[in-house]
Amino acid sequence: MAEDHFINGINVTQLTSTIDQIRNEPEIAKFSFRATNTWVDGTHCQGTVQHFYGALTEDTKRPPLTYDMDEPPVLMGHNTGRNPVEFLLIALSGCLTTTLVAYASAKGLNLKGVQSWYEGDIDLRGFLGISDEVRAGYQRIRVGFRIDADISDEQKQELVQLAQQHSPVFNTISRSSPVSVHLER
Repeated sequence: MAEDHFINGINVTQLTSTIDQIRNEPEIAKFSFRATNTWVDGTHCQGTVQHFYGALTEDTKRPPLTYDMDEPPVLMGHNTGRNPVEFLLIALSGCLTTTLVAYASAKGLNLKGVQSWYEGDIDLRGFLGISDEVRAGYQRIRVGFRIDADISDEQKQELVQLAQQHSPVFNTISRSSPVSVHLER
């Protein structure tokens, strides 16, 4: 059995094996992630993640992790947590970075560091119902990457492109995945 090979902290041997297994049995690739949310008071709520389904099994081993969400005082909150649109930027940052590092590792490219920044613009007239012509969500999100590695600028740009092409969160946001919402009784 081959010894595990790590690049950028990623077990490339395991990554390659996982890809081969999924090619042979595509059902392994189907995952369902879940979250719950409980309103606390005012604009404060708590979102929790714990279990998920993936690789043909229900994963119940992770302890729950709860995130406080709130608005700043200017938006009627008390800063007991970050607002949900900031969490969206955090999710995007984690997914794009993870994807970039995984692809760099698969290509055998050693990275010294990756930094990125995220900024999104929202016009509250959509959220507040003041204008039907203004979208309630982000109108624009800007992302910048700084990659420290002994590779060419073309290789760095290719990694940024691969991150966009394969990041689930980037694709969910940029391609507007359908969301169904219903009231349970």
